[in-house]
Amino acid sequence: MNARRKSHVGILLIAVALAVAPFAVGAGLGNTWVRILDFAALYVMLALGLNIVVGFAGLLDLGYIAFYAVGAYLYALLASPHFGLHWPAWAILPLGALVAGIFGVLLGAPTLRLRGDYLAIVTLGFGEIIRIFLNNLNAPINITNGPKGIARIDAIAVAGQPLSRGLEIAGMKIPGIYLYYYLFVLLALGIVFVTVRLQDSRIGRAWVAIREDEIAAKACGIDTRNVKLLAFAMGASFGGVAGGLFAGFQEFVSPESFGLLESVMVLCMVVLGGMGHIPGVILGGLFLTVLPEAFRHGAGPLQQAVFGKVLLDPESLRMLLFGIALILVMLYRPAGVWPEPRRRREMQGGK
Repeated sequence: MNARRKSHVGILLIAVALAVAPFAVGAGLGNTWVRILDFAALYVMLALGLNIVVGFAGLLDLGYIAFYAVGAYLYALLASPHFGLHWPAWAILPLGALVAGIFGVLLGAPTLRLRGDYLAIVTLGFGEIIRIFLNNLNAPINITNGPKGIARIDAIAVAGQPLSRGLEIAGMKIPGIYLYYYLFVLLALGIVFVTVRLQDSRIGRAWVAIREDEIAAKACGIDTRNVKLLAFAMGASFGGVAGGLFAGFQEFVSPESFGLLESVMVLCMVVLGGMGHIPGVILGGLFLTVLPEAFRHGAGPLQQAVFGKVLLDPESLRMLLFGIALILVMLYRPAGVWPEPRRRREMQGGK
């Protein structure tokens, strides 16, 4: 079997696995875990967007969740009774990508001269500013409804059919969370396609050149200013799309969903999966979405079986075990769980 045929077989197997995943997970573990798969697809989109900024261009961004918030609140404001607007999702999602991309440029423009820790601090502040604005823009004019959030958001609809109501095909009822899963996976695959094409383009190579040595890249004629701004804009636009999908899926948004911990979590997905390596970032997104939930669901029953009672709160133990897992990965896989081949060679001393 030649390499091309092997790749085709691999793609077919992945497609079949993705198609049957919600039914297999729902039958074996319940619909709660299908919902976790939905969120895993959203986090994969976020991780792929942040990977453009951090993995490709080498710009440390700790406020990435702000673009997620921009997309979510834009959807909430344009598709809810809050302003009496009920725009269709397919009009809002591209607009969310555009608006989030503009915010990405607004963040990138004043930080072009910053690197490393200084850039991280500024982007962290930007993320917190967005969250605080969302939390306080309920007076004197109520725009975001403040800490109460925006409820009764319109569900994402396809051909006039809200996905939240489910779908009946040949007498078989497909729940809404299954339909959302397929939608999120399709859009995530679209983002994967775009990022792969970007990585192999002149722009992608310019990002990598800036990441490796910005001074040398500038000396080679690369317009580092515009290329870095484009990285911020592209990464932010993916976050805006994911935010709009989140709002339509949850049908409720509030500032608490966009805190610093979320930014750190997405950054961990990129770093632990393998910075700059698209398959590794996808694996990191899935790993860090599913693993904490597995800890939370399994900690209580495991303590009950071993000790006869629950000694530690499962939520607290979940974060403890999650932290231990991160430390172990950093100790034994410092380049990430699935690093880029060149990055792996660098970590191994060029062997």
